[in-house]
Amino acid sequence: MCLYPFQPTPKSRQKTMNTQEQQAILTIALLAAFADGSKADTEREAIKNIADSLGHEAGGAGMAQLYQDVLLKRVSMPSAVQALADPSHKQLAYEMAVCVCDADGRKSPAEAAFLADLKRQLALVGADTERFEQEEAALVEASSATLAVVAPLPAAATAPSTPPGAAGPSDAELDKLILNASLLNGALELLPQSWASMAIIPLQVRLVYNIGQAHGVALDQGHIREFIAAAGVGMTSQYIEQFGRKLLGGLLGKVAGRMVGGVGRAATGMAFSFATTYALGQLAKRYYAGGRVMNTALLQETFQSLLAPAKQLQTQYLPQIQQTASTLDAGKVMAMVRGGPAA
Repeated sequence: MCLYPFQPTPKSRQKTMNTQEQQAILTIALLAAFADGSKADTEREAIKNIADSLGHEAGGAGMAQLYQDVLLKRVSMPSAVQALADPSHKQLAYEMAVCVCDADGRKSPAEAAFLADLKRQLALVGADTERFEQEEAALVEASSATLAVVAPLPAAATAPSTPPGAAGPSDAELDKLILNASLLNGALELLPQSWASMAIIPLQVRLVYNIGQAHGVALDQGHIREFIAAAGVGMTSQYIEQFGRKLLGGLLGKVAGRMVGGVGRAATGMAFSFATTYALGQLAKRYYAGGRVMNTALLQETFQSLLAPAKQLQTQYLPQIQQTASTLDAGKVMAMVRGGPAA
C-alpha cells in the first residue's frame, strides 16, 4: 500500500471538521497519552507546553484547557466520542490514540484496555480499521526488533566509513549525515498514513547511535533514549505535536486514505520533524565530541538554541523534503525502520 502521493480529495467527498470535532479528537489523544498513568514529569510538562503552543497557533482553540481537563479527569472518553459523528473522524481518533499509546515502542496493559474500550465506544468495524491495525502493528514490531540492537541508518543517510586508525569523520561528513536523516524524517511527517510518523523516533535513535559510533562511543538504545529525553524531546509529546499541528491545520481531513489538499499546502505548515531531528543530531555531535560532559539543563538549553536555526533550514530545504516524500512507500518505510536499505 503506497503511503504517497498526496492527492486532492474531491470536494463532494471532503469531510469538513469543525472546532468541536477537532477538540474531541485531541481530547482522545491526550486521554491516550495518560492512559497508563506512568508518564514522567518531564513528558507531562512537554505535553503541556505543546498544548499551550498549539492553542496559540490555532487562535485560542482551548488546547491548554483540554490538557488541564484531561489531567484533572474533568473530561471522559464517552463525552469525547459523543462529539464525533462522522465515521472518518471516528477512525482518525482511534488511529491517533493507538499511535500515541505506541509512541514509546510499547503498549502497557492499561493502554491496551483503554484502546479496546475506545474501539468499542467508537463502534469501529471494517477493512479500514483492520488494515490500519495490521500496518501499525507491523511498524511497532519492526521498530522494537531494530532498536533491540541498534542498526545503522540506511546507506543513503550514513556517514562515510572511517578506516581503523584514521581520523574520525569531519564536521562536514557528520553534517551531511544529520541533514539526510532530517530530510527523511521531515518527509515521513508529510505522509498521509497516521502511523508513518511513528517511524521518526526509531530513525532519530539510529541517528544518535551513528553519531556516537563516529566518535568511538558504543551506545545501546537505553542510553540513546535517555539522551533524547534529557534533551527535552519526549516520544509521546513529539507524536502529539506532529498530530496536533496536522489536525489543527486541516491536514487530517482524510477520506479513503487521502489528505485534503495537495502536497504544497501540506508542506507549508509541516515537516517540523526536520527541525527536531536536525537540532537533535547537532546536539549529539557536540555532546559526543565534547566527552559527554553536558548535564540535563545544558542539554536542554543547547537543544533549544539549535532548534530555531533548524526551523529556518527546514524552510530552505522544503523542496527536498517534498521530493523525498514523493519517493516513499510502505515497503521503504518498513525497510528503513528495520535498518535495511530504502530501495
